[in-house]
Amino acid sequence: MAGKADIINSMAEKAGISKKEAEAAYDAFVEHLTNACLEESRCAVPGLGIFSVSERAARTGRNPKTSETIEIPASRAVKFKAGKDLKTSINAKRVKK
Repeated sequence: MAGKADIINSMAEKAGISKKEAEAAYDAFVEHLTNACLEESRCAVPGLGIFSVSERAARTGRNPKTSETIEIPASRAVKFKAGKDLKTSINAKRVKK
């Protein structure tokens, strides 16, 4: 699995920029994506997919260790739906190990 450093190194190499510039671009992208999801609850990234925010209602759960009933508060979650271009790329380029 690629981590932040791996992504930044790859961006710097492919774009021909410094790692510092690539990190700034990565951080700006993540910040924009976060703000877009907060403000509009949906953010489409062409060629990648759609990030959306969904509401989860409060519910009653159970602690599996103690079987005690607990209240789980309402929350928001981010969902991702892969776009057509990403799906096509993944299915066309099978990586052999």
